[in-house]
Amino acid sequence: MKIILGSSSEIRKKILASLGYKFEIIKPEINEKEIRFKNPEKLVLEIAKAKAEAIKNKISGPAIIITSDQVVLFNSQIREKPQSIAEAREMIKTAHLYPNITITSVVVTDTQNNIQISGVDIASAKCERIPEEIIEAYLATGEPLYMAGSFDIEHPLLTPYIKIIFGEQESILGLPKTLTQKLLKEISEKG
Repeated sequence: MKIILGSSSEIRKKILASLGYKFEIIKPEINEKEIRFKNPEKLVLEIAKAKAEAIKNKISGPAIIITSDQVVLFNSQIREKPQSIAEAREMIKTAHLYPNITITSVVVTDTQNNIQISGVDIASAKCERIPEEIIEAYLATGEPLYMAGSFDIEHPLLTPYIKIIFGEQESILGLPKTLTQKLLKEISEKG
């Protein structure tokens, strides 16, 4: 059965490919801002489920659809993708104040057997204060606008400021390997 990654994220594409899967990509095209929950785990799960549903409506034939969503919990506040460079700048400038806790959902949908399973992975990173000139250089790349919390722990400008990571690095990047493999194995056993 074909596998579809429901994401336009290059990082998620890279992580899934590193697991050895052959897949195609379909962008879900949903308005994530229409889905609101105060509980970050419920929020990321519901957004990932909505992405899966949007993709189901675009395809014909059986498929395994993998969707994911992520927010950053920062001092009890949910940080999603920033809406502007100014918002991204503020997120990066304050990133050193508290751990950046990533809450990442993975939803795997088997369209042939009408089965959907999901899970959430939590990881975190703590960083040092990032100098203003590094922040501005990073903002100039445009990348912070596509990351929950604006922070890419693998970006060469930011990597020197990462102090410690708790949990799986791929989870912080947007697609937890262990959870994704577990859900794919589980759905293949149910199908």
